[in-house]
Amino acid sequence: MVPTQFGVFLAPFHADFASPTVLIRENLDVVEQLDRLGYEEVWVGEHHSAGIEIIASPEVFIAAAAERTRRIRLGTGVISLPYHSPFHVAHRLAQLDHQTLGRVMFGVGPGQLPSDAYMFGINPEDQRDRMRESLDVIVRLLQGEVVTETSEWYSLVEARLQLLPFQSPYPELAVASTLSPTGARVAGKYGAGLLSFGASVPSWYDALSKNWGVYEEVAIQHGHVPDRRKWRVVAPMHLAESTEQAEAEVRDGLYAFARRFAVYQGMLDAEWASSPDAALAAWRHEGIAALGSGVVGTPDDAIAQIERFVEISGGFGTFLLLAHNTASLAATMRSYDLFARYVVPHFRGANLGRSTSIDWCATSFDKYLPQMMKAVETANAPGPVT
Repeated sequence: MVPTQFGVFLAPFHADFASPTVLIRENLDVVEQLDRLGYEEVWVGEHHSAGIEIIASPEVFIAAAAERTRRIRLGTGVISLPYHSPFHVAHRLAQLDHQTLGRVMFGVGPGQLPSDAYMFGINPEDQRDRMRESLDVIVRLLQGEVVTETSEWYSLVEARLQLLPFQSPYPELAVASTLSPTGARVAGKYGAGLLSFGASVPSWYDALSKNWGVYEEVAIQHGHVPDRRKWRVVAPMHLAESTEQAEAEVRDGLYAFARRFAVYQGMLDAEWASSPDAALAAWRHEGIAALGSGVVGTPDDAIAQIERFVEISGGFGTFLLLAHNTASLAATMRSYDLFARYVVPHFRGANLGRSTSIDWCATSFDKYLPQMMKAVETANAPGPVT
């Protein structure tokens, strides 16, 4: 199975020297343009520290983006469930589902940044358990159940949603998955979609197919039919008309990105943070921290990489470009345009009818050209004017 749906995962990553006001407005402009280019979906992250992922509430951002767009679906990518009361999450999602007229998707995870968890006073060892616990309550609330439940971090007494979702029974659910099988197990339990980030890290390739195997096993145990069309694979790419141009457009921004991640992780001596050339080489091969590895090149390079992901994974339904913002806004938008213009049609077979029509014309012109020539001769023949 090759992907036939495409979108963007917008963490987003941004330099810490530019105006956050301008950057947030630019992100909204990007979503608006993705809608015009025909992308199916965009996912928006939640982060609270480190300075470069500046959206704290994907719900607030999605509400604004929904008013600017017409058809693109908008996902929380992801809501870090251990940081919120499950009742608040369920009610906000239901309201957002109505405001978007059913275009919202519900992406969840345990929380990525350890600095976020530290500020919330949460032990990282508890995050995955809390995600599972919270999601169970949220799903029950969205289905209209009345929940009375007390845990060590929340308490609900006859809790019920006064506003049920616009979509029935609730918005599409997707669970983040990286190296561990936790996300796959949770997604399988609910027959939800899987958001896989491991595809962009070569050393994690084995985990990609293994986690899908876990997903299938758990889904079947809970009475769900595993569907690869629900599987989303995420990886970064930057495209231009030539490889040299693509490299020039991301070189400085990628190095700055690598340095900031090295500071966050206490890895300033890492080779990938030592120079622009080293950062570029790492992106293409072993990957750079959360950015992973990806393509810096042409649409043909993007097609080849996605085909490799398909071979490694066994197939999936949606490919998401991980937004990295290492190039200028103009170059980034051109990259999204090139992907939509040349990569998407390749996997959808969008030009198959046009190609077969051209081939037919090339072999069948003798069927229609003589009649046309005869009609022209008849029209030009002398005779009375009628």
